[in-house]
Amino acid sequence: MLAHEFFFDLASFEHKSLFDGQIHVWGALKNLKGYVNNYCAAARIELPADKPLAETLIIYNGEILASAGLNIDYCDATKGKLAVQKKGEQLEGASVIMAGTVLMGDAIVIGKGVLIESGALIKSPAIIGDNTEVRQGAYLRGYCLIGKRCVVGHVTEIKHSIFLDDAKAGHFAYLGDSILGNAVNLGAGTKMANLRFMSGDVHVRTPNKVFATGLRKLGAILGDHVQTGCNSVTNPGTLLGKRAIVFPNTTVPSGYHADSSLIR
Repeated sequence: MLAHEFFFDLASFEHKSLFDGQIHVWGALKNLKGYVNNYCAAARIELPADKPLAETLIIYNGEILASAGLNIDYCDATKGKLAVQKKGEQLEGASVIMAGTVLMGDAIVIGKGVLIESGALIKSPAIIGDNTEVRQGAYLRGYCLIGKRCVVGHVTEIKHSIFLDDAKAGHFAYLGDSILGNAVNLGAGTKMANLRFMSGDVHVRTPNKVFATGLRKLGAILGDHVQTGCNSVTNPGTLLGKRAIVFPNTTVPSGYHADSSLIR
């Protein structure tokens, strides 16, 4: 019931090895730092770091290009419509990092067709998958693994968390030590608390047993196709099964909630 296969379809997820050898779904968070460090060491390219970019940059075939003289069509990156042209030739898979973005550290991997908007701040290490949008004012605080076709939205803050493919946190969200499954959608203002008021590790309660996670910080784990309403909050150690729905302005109790739950 608490293994990853009850929450996610990992068949097409590039980083599914994160979950290898873990009995419980939160075990992927224990693997996250080592995995991201190794991945970034092997795949990163040298990007300007530690101050706002003075000009928009293009990443194409592992090279960094200045945007001067290029035509950029800022259409929906998540649908593969971000387009960069040079002298009429389409630069397939080119990613765009807009002027004003801040990249902190040298271990940031950016996939193909990614759009990072002005004002975003990304701390390394971080992995940002193909066709993802990182919107204006987003704050990635390190050890963030973002899958393909995801949205990290305006004034959304993420720390030590995983987005599976097509997960979207579009507006004013906070995610600490959390996992979003495939095609999860967070309503504006969703907050995922990750630290208990009382000291000690986070535990996960099910109808039959309480499980010790061994984690002092654990936010929420949302199975595939979960949706949360605007201004909803999850308590530390909240696990939502596939297709669960959280109504707006709801505080979700800690513990396991079964597939297709309606929480209000």
